[in-house]
Parts: sequence; structure tokens; C-alpha cells
Amino acid sequence: MPWHAHLSLDYHHRTGRTAAHFTHDGPLRVLRSLYPEGPTICHHVLVHPPGGLVGGDTLDIQVHAGAGAHALVTTPGATRFYRSEGEPALQRTRLRLDAGARLEWLPLEAIAYNGCLARNQLELDLAPGAELLAWDITALGLPHAEAPWLRGEFLQHMEWPGRWLERGLIRADDGPLLDGPLGLAGQRCLGSLVFACGSPLSRARREQVQEATHALLASHPQGPWCGVTSPNDHVLVLRGLAPLVEPLMQLWQQVWALWRRLLWEREAPLPRIWSM
Repeated sequence: MPWHAHLSLDYHHRTGRTAAHFTHDGPLRVLRSLYPEGPTICHHVLVHPPGGLVGGDTLDIQVHAGAGAHALVTTPGATRFYRSEGEPALQRTRLRLDAGARLEWLPLEAIAYNGCLARNQLELDLAPGAELLAWDITALGLPHAEAPWLRGEFLQHMEWPGRWLERGLIRADDGPLLDGPLGLAGQRCLGSLVFACGSPLSRARREQVQEATHALLASHPQGPWCGVTSPNDHVLVLRGLAPLVEPLMQLWQQVWALWRRLLWEREAPLPRIWSM
């Protein structure tokens, strides 16, 4: 029987503290609130005890950050899309930020297992003054385990209506896309890191971040496979490819820390769960 799980996270800011309330239905929840940076930033680890999705499963995640709140949400491990015999598996995440809110959406990677039919959707809604740092990393198959991705499809959809849209369908039998020089060029891990702002970013602020990111990429072995752009004055996007998850995740953590310092003047202590 398919799993249908729902989690709703609501953050609010009062008297110098970000607090959270959540409701859930099915095997999807968060662990206790953590404050490693002090009371203004609430950290949560989102857990899905079954550990993966098969055909017909749905994970529905809604996160709301109220005015002035600041939250960071991550996961303890990868989201696994297993082999499906008929219906696709769906993970749908909706992030809504009120004026002046900040949210960091930093889940670990999604893995497409051989034979999966996967749908991974991220939807954004930002009020003026709200700011979001979010990433998405996808691995196609398990190269270390000699389990390549030979069958199935993975649909990635990321959207901020009226501001930004990226949608891509990858099929395991699409050789030109997977291996061609204008596609993934044989790489099997792809990622995006996004900074979205409800109010327009100044040109000076965007250029500062882009120049610093270019310098970091130039010094990293995976840098030639990555690029940062600003499709409009509300969005910065870093995209990259790698043969495996590890080099891209390590680079994404470095860029996240850089953007956090430049955009918010905050250091970026790594969540402890990433080291476990």
C-alpha cells in the first residue's frame, strides 16, 4: 500500500526567538527544535522513517516562515526514489515566506534508483523582504555500488510563479542528454543552489556574490563543471555537475557558507547531522 505523508511546519518570531509548530500525518516529522546559533535561528532535522519512496508514495511538505522568523531545515540522509512498477513517486515541497522572514532549505541529496519513476517538486512563495537559501542535489544511480541508472525517469520541477521556473525531465534511455556534451556529459550528479529574495536585489549586491562565487569555483576541482547566474533581480542560481554526490555536496556547503556571510553577514556552522 502506498505511503501518503504530510508535514506542515510553521515558524514565528516573538521577543527575539524563532519558535515552531508542526503537524503531520503519516511517517514524516521533525526532531526537536535546536538553537546552535542562539534563539533567533531555529534548526530542524526532517525525518522520514521509511527511508525512501516507491510507486504511488507521496511526501507533501509545507513550510511557512512568519514575519521576522529565521529557520534552517535539513535531513539526516538522502531521499531515495526506489523502483516503481506503475505509478510515480512524488515529493512535493512548498515554501512560503512572509515579509522579513529567512529560510534555509538544505536537504541532503535525492537518489534515483534504477527503475524509479520520480517526481520532485519545489514551489516558492516569497513576500517582499523575505529571503530564501535553498538547494537541490540529485544523484542518478549508485556508482559506488555498481548500480547504474539504466531504466526509469526523474522529473525535477522548481518554481516561483511569475519569477523563476526550472523544469527538466531526465529519462534513463536518453543517451544524448545523459552523455552528450550539451547535456550531462556523463556526469551522474546534478545540483542547484538558489538565493531568492522577495524584494529586488541591487546590482551591486548581485555582482558581489557572483564575483566571490566565481573566485571560489576557480579554486575548487569541481568548479569547471559549475556556473552561477542571475536570471532576474530576485534570484541567484548556482548550477553544477559531478560524477558523484560527495564533491558537489562539499562544494555546495562551501558556497552556502560564502553566500550566508555575504548576504546575511552570518557565519555558517555546519549542522551536526551532516557529520554523522
